[in-house]
Amino acid sequence: MLYYLFTWLDNDFDFPGAGVFRYISFRAAMAIIFSLIISLLFGKRIINILRRKQVGETVRELGLAGQKEKEGTPTMGGLIILSAIIIPTLLFARLENVYIILMLITTVWLGIIGFLDDYIKVFKKDKQGLHGRFKVMGQVGLGLIVGCTLYFSDAVVVKEKIAPATADQFNLTQDIGSAGVTTITPAQYTEEKHSLVTTIPFVKNNEFDYSDLVCFLGDKACEWSWLIFIPIVIFIITAVSNGANVTDGIDGLAAGTSAIIGVILGVLAYVSGNTIFADYLNIMYIPDTGELVIFIAAFIGACVGFLWYNSFPAQVFMGDTGSLALGGIIAVFAIAIRKELLIPIICGVFLVENLSVVLQVMVFKYRKKKYGIDYAKANRLFLMSPLHHHYQKKGLHESKIVSRFWIVGIMLGVLAIVTLKLR
Repeated sequence: MLYYLFTWLDNDFDFPGAGVFRYISFRAAMAIIFSLIISLLFGKRIINILRRKQVGETVRELGLAGQKEKEGTPTMGGLIILSAIIIPTLLFARLENVYIILMLITTVWLGIIGFLDDYIKVFKKDKQGLHGRFKVMGQVGLGLIVGCTLYFSDAVVVKEKIAPATADQFNLTQDIGSAGVTTITPAQYTEEKHSLVTTIPFVKNNEFDYSDLVCFLGDKACEWSWLIFIPIVIFIITAVSNGANVTDGIDGLAAGTSAIIGVILGVLAYVSGNTIFADYLNIMYIPDTGELVIFIAAFIGACVGFLWYNSFPAQVFMGDTGSLALGGIIAVFAIAIRKELLIPIICGVFLVENLSVVLQVMVFKYRKKKYGIDYAKANRLFLMSPLHHHYQKKGLHESKIVSRFWIVGIMLGVLAIVTLKLR
């Protein structure tokens, strides 16, 4: 909203300083500042309201050190995160941008699903919360919206390079014209076109078209590629949102990990939406995705601001209201900037946490069937799943576990950035 106000002031009245709102970097900085202010100033008020409403966490007896002390800690703190993302985005982003619209829909959609789950747990006293099939239906519904928008919308386009870039072009090596005027050779791109091309990490010509998966259909491949693309989008959104949900088990783990992932996605969005950096890095240029930097800046600020109250010992838990939304935002963002195949690296912590649960169940069922229930119980793959609880069972303090998981997340994030040049 402020973008439109100051653009109007700049165009019609030449208002001093109003033109700065045209710059993505400035608006991103303002978004992260505002999201931090909202988290810090209004977070305490929301926590007090949750306490008055007796919105406390019911902790299962898991035999973990310090777990019982968390009984009664306010949950549904994801409301802090959601407000700190949505408000700065509405203030500083261009709201007609298709990618911003998708991100806002994702935030609200999964926030509502998570809120319903927390509401049932807290107020209906049903520990199971919203039934799993309804959660999956909500995630599938969002996947359909995102997949159909990215596939059918005329606003979703890419530009592919005709000639390879050189470092000289990036460094603005210039030619001197006959009149002594400096000229810069621009990167050569195709016209904007609708495409399902995405990025493959660690590959020299690192672009892959989903329509290639249905190439056996011949000339009709492009027309039917949505049969592959939309299910993949649904799977990614469901997997990553559930991964964030599973990771949200100890103080500060999900919020801190999400903030690290947000920084990486912000870098990738900026270079993908900037012709100069896309040219130098020899990556796909995606028009209008630079605007996503404002959204992800608000996302990072919201996660960091929430850590003020969620770091050990937590004063509030985000609940499914926050964790489902965080995972869904990360998934949709990565898909929008054509970096979804980097998710196993960027979201490595989420992936490992998810896999630890799946492997624990699979191994238990196998050993139960082959050796009996007593053997299966005595010889579990992990002492407890998800993985962070395994380390708690081994005696590590949760703050140490969180710190180490953050370090792993940072290492994976650096690796993801390195893939821009490591091919």
